[in-house]
Amino acid sequence: MANIKSAKKRILVIDKKTERNKAIKSKVKTYIKKVYTAIEAEDKTSAEAALKDAISEISKAASKGIYHKNTASRKISRMTKAVNALS
Repeated sequence: MANIKSAKKRILVIDKKTERNKAIKSKVKTYIKKVYTAIEAEDKTSAEAALKDAISEISKAASKGIYHKNTASRKISRMTKAVNALS
């Protein structure tokens, strides 16, 4: 355990940021899951709606630095490709 005051504060700040990052990552995963659930059900309209929401959430997470921009682009690209493959 840290003894120096600034180190104790950094521990608190890191814990707060970690919780925030976990919450946002979890939210993104939920949106992604909704897209793939709609794809498995072969419901193109709901898949497209879910894709739009998921892209928005992933972009927000990337802009906040929670996901690297290439990771965000890859996730968006794969989902878009899967939705477009529906007939």
